[in-house]
Amino acid sequence: MPSFDLDHTLGALSDPTRRALIQRLSRGEARVTELARPFAISLNSVSKHIRRLERAGLVRRRVRGREHILSLNPEPLDEAVAWMERQRALWTARLNALDELLRAEETQAPPRPGERKGRPG
Repeated sequence: MPSFDLDHTLGALSDPTRRALIQRLSRGEARVTELARPFAISLNSVSKHIRRLERAGLVRRRVRGREHILSLNPEPLDEAVAWMERQRALWTARLNALDELLRAEETQAPPRPGERKGRPG
């Protein structure tokens, strides 16, 4: 099993054509020519995008005679989402702690010169 590489996954997903290919493959496997059909670019260009997705581990290729059939491998996407969720949890906790600290300081702060506590200045 290839190891997960967040840089390759995010790099592969950075292009709208590759995201569209992934979206199409999420509905089921397809031949390369089927995938290329809706795009206004050459088959060679679509093939380059597919190779980038394969290097990232997002797409698997199966050869049956002369046909190349592609399918989605969702594992790198799942691992990228898990990484993002861990980052979200980390930053949410940090920002919540900062918010609590600022609120505590606000309630304990002495009034500024010319201000009375409890009354707007």
